[in-house]
Amino acid sequence: MNSVKIAVLDMNNKHANESMRCIMHLIRNAQGENQQTEQPSELSVDVFDIRGSNDVPDLSYDIYISSGGPGSPLPSNDEWETAYFKLIDQLFAWNRHNDRKKFVFLICHSFQLVVRHLELGLLSQRKSTSFGIFPVHKTEEGDTEHMLTGLADPFFAVDSRDYQITEPNSERMENMGAQVLCLEKYRPHVPLDRAVMAIRFSPEIIGTQFHPEADNEGMLRYFQTAEKRNHIVLNFGQEKYDDMVAYLLDPDKIALTESVIIPGFLRDAIQAMAVTAEEPQSV
Repeated sequence: MNSVKIAVLDMNNKHANESMRCIMHLIRNAQGENQQTEQPSELSVDVFDIRGSNDVPDLSYDIYISSGGPGSPLPSNDEWETAYFKLIDQLFAWNRHNDRKKFVFLICHSFQLVVRHLELGLLSQRKSTSFGIFPVHKTEEGDTEHMLTGLADPFFAVDSRDYQITEPNSERMENMGAQVLCLEKYRPHVPLDRAVMAIRFSPEIIGTQFHPEADNEGMLRYFQTAEKRNHIVLNFGQEKYDDMVAYLLDPDKIALTESVIIPGFLRDAIQAMAVTAEEPQSV
């Protein structure tokens, strides 16, 4: 039986969050779905506390999902950052030289870090926090992106960030074969660049500045707690809170996004590794 090892890189720095629950739920769903195939793979998963414990996985894993997280993605002297970027560089290098590829999904904070590290765009702090469920627009490349098949243009996703990636470096992106897949909502009344919301870095590595893992049921439960409801109303207003609850109840909003992007990523990665399971790997 083909063995597939999944590493979940927890970037939350020991802060409580819904994201990790959502990621693990999607992985469990992928495990169940895979067991229904004619030739199921043996899936295992380990979680690594990157920022909180400087716990960085090695290259023995096949799939890496790197979460979002709080705080600044700007350069720091933190020990974990050097180790994290070393892993990212090793994953790109591995895929250049080996037939059995390693697949990577980068979410929000992780996406911002890697874009900064690769110098693919401008990372900056926003003038105000982007928080809510917003339309995400596909680019021309995004229209043909397999991972987005089944999503409308625009589709809806959870956005929660104080930082942003803008001004993609077209020369560097062309040199490495990267493509911008999505941009943030149209803001004709705001004279600022629209943020880059998703990038295909390589055939095996993709990332989003939004949260494709967010599920409607869990997020609705989370937002309806008194603490979170009061926080949103106090900081963003009752109208924003009501809009978010309405979107969470709509099956064509984030429920659809959650069911398409990461499940498709996992499905494609597992299938690709099943094809190369019997082939020898380079070292």
